[in-house]
Amino acid sequence: MAFVDQSLEWLRAYAPSREEPDDFDEFWSQTLAAARRWPARLEDTTHDAGLRSVKVYDVRFPGFGGQPIAGWLLVPREINEPAPAVVQYVGYGGGRGEPWINLVPSAAGYIHLIMDNRGQGGGGGHRAITPDLDEDGHGPGPSSPGLLTRGIQSPHRHYLRRLITDAARAVDAIRTHPLVDPDCVAVIGGSQGGGLALAVAGLVDGLRAVVADVPFLSHYRRASQITDTQPYAEIARYLSGNRGMEEQAFRTLSYVDAVNFSARASAPAWISVGLMDGTCPPSTVYAAYHHYSGTKDLKVYPYNGHEGGGSEGVARTLAALASTLRV
Repeated sequence: MAFVDQSLEWLRAYAPSREEPDDFDEFWSQTLAAARRWPARLEDTTHDAGLRSVKVYDVRFPGFGGQPIAGWLLVPREINEPAPAVVQYVGYGGGRGEPWINLVPSAAGYIHLIMDNRGQGGGGGHRAITPDLDEDGHGPGPSSPGLLTRGIQSPHRHYLRRLITDAARAVDAIRTHPLVDPDCVAVIGGSQGGGLALAVAGLVDGLRAVVADVPFLSHYRRASQITDTQPYAEIARYLSGNRGMEEQAFRTLSYVDAVNFSARASAPAWISVGLMDGTCPPSTVYAAYHHYSGTKDLKVYPYNGHEGGGSEGVARTLAALASTLRV
């Protein structure tokens, strides 16, 4: 590994102008209003995962277009009254996987919802089961990554409009659970999950905390120009064969850019960056961080790549949750 971006001094001052469409707020207000025509709820089925200290539920909730989005709900067995909850978003190409993969939040005493990624889960990571359907209910099942340019001709058709809507609705859904304190919910995630956490922070009111580790989905134009690593390389590959489509593509991506969501966020945020991260280059993370409008803390890992802080990052997440959900 090597440093892949500008100097730390340069990054600390890097706050680029936002590429933001005039109708950004209207676009997302209408998108969420349409999705919320389906009442928020969690349909759960008890799942025997062989875990003694945690009750596991195979859940569905209405996402984009009211379509059923899968997830795992992990509830510590000692909880019998409204308690804090954590919604977790997972990385690009993966899905909810198996329920025992992500046990830290429930082991810490939080109700924990892990959202599946529509249409993902075919990238060699944890599997997903939620298909990617459009407004008409048509679309493919889980497949290998290659989603940044799916529907890039129009913000209304772009894949991330659907995924981000699912992520916002996951918070709506967990707040309806009888054992969840609806005013005590945090969102967490790494890479794509971190980008989704920032998006939800800009769309959903009343969150207690946001943890976005080495976030993806940010500052797309620069990302496509300074790294040839996937997934951002998908954009360059598309534009190399679709010459003259640059401005249309980046206009679409501006509607799903974590930089623009960050400017609308108010919950306390913990963000991290690896200065040797060739997947999500540091300047793309700094762009979102500097535009984040709530209180914020940035952890810099100078000699780490996309793995970020590893186990140290888990400790930081737990400290962030304890300081905001245990008040």
